[in-house]
Amino acid sequence: MEIAKKPFGITSKGEEATLYTITNDNGMTVSFTDYGANIVSILVPDASGKVVDVCLGYDDIAGYEKNGPGFGSFIGRHANRIGGARFELNGKVYELDKNDGENNLHGGFTGYNKFMYTAEIYEADDTISIEFSRLSPHMEQGFPGNLDVSVTYSVTQANELVIEYSAVSDRDTIVNLTNHCYFNLAGHNAGSILDHKVWIKANQFTPTTADLIPTGELRDVSGTPMDFRVAKKVGQDIDANYEPLIIGKGYDHNYVLDIKGTEVEKVGELIEEKSGRRMEIFTDLPGMQLYTGNFLNGEKGKDGAVYNKRAGICFETQFFPNSCNIKSFPSCVLKAGKQFESVTIYKFSTI
Repeated sequence: MEIAKKPFGITSKGEEATLYTITNDNGMTVSFTDYGANIVSILVPDASGKVVDVCLGYDDIAGYEKNGPGFGSFIGRHANRIGGARFELNGKVYELDKNDGENNLHGGFTGYNKFMYTAEIYEADDTISIEFSRLSPHMEQGFPGNLDVSVTYSVTQANELVIEYSAVSDRDTIVNLTNHCYFNLAGHNAGSILDHKVWIKANQFTPTTADLIPTGELRDVSGTPMDFRVAKKVGQDIDANYEPLIIGKGYDHNYVLDIKGTEVEKVGELIEEKSGRRMEIFTDLPGMQLYTGNFLNGEKGKDGAVYNKRAGICFETQFFPNSCNIKSFPSCVLKAGKQFESVTIYKFSTI
């Protein structure tokens, strides 16, 4: 295994960004940048050994400075939506950016994917890791507490991309961290993901209002187009006449994962049959947002690619959206001095 680094451009603020590339001995190469702790590319072999990049993204730092879709992005302090862009904690109401209608989405106008991070590299026999860390100061984005936050990406010889989140705050706060990588196992520039097969270990999902804020209901997937307990093609039911799909313009929903939550468990699988590539998803978090790139519209990406509607698919492990305002949901509150830790793994193989 080896790791290399090279300049990745200079931000509009004059910051020098670096691209870090980890390569294992089994055909997998993953690149990251210290600007935003973003995943830039994931190259993995297909069933015949052909290697392509399966992660949507940009060629340079300028793309990641804009990055409306959030390609490869480290998301925080709170991933997904907070209704009314406000929450109450310990009797105090905190007002946040209204960057999604009247709601807060992915932390606000300046998400964690728009900051520079300190990088530390760790090497072992079968794993190379890179830790990106920074201090998110008290009231950044409107959230309380000075938060020491880090995301560590590891590439293993087993073709796993391991993502470890860690955070400690000096005040009670809320924390919901995820990654917003868009996958296309046929290749980042291969077009639609509707023929990909998906399996999700979830008996329920959280239906929403028209502005994609969960109602608080946990709805059974049985007999609905939301059921992925048996693997099926994304396109099979995506345009069904079913209100949640109409609201989301496709899949853009949080699944209630059927796991204990005390250890990392397999919760999903993505398969592209023509290439034979498979990606398994593991996490210890209670929820996962399935998003089918419904709002991509001519986004210019790397290698001259143009990403249109449903060109990529996201599996965002998380606490449920708006859990800070819905007491029946698992809590994303982090108490002062307590350490938040979570692991998500994307494992690549062939069928």
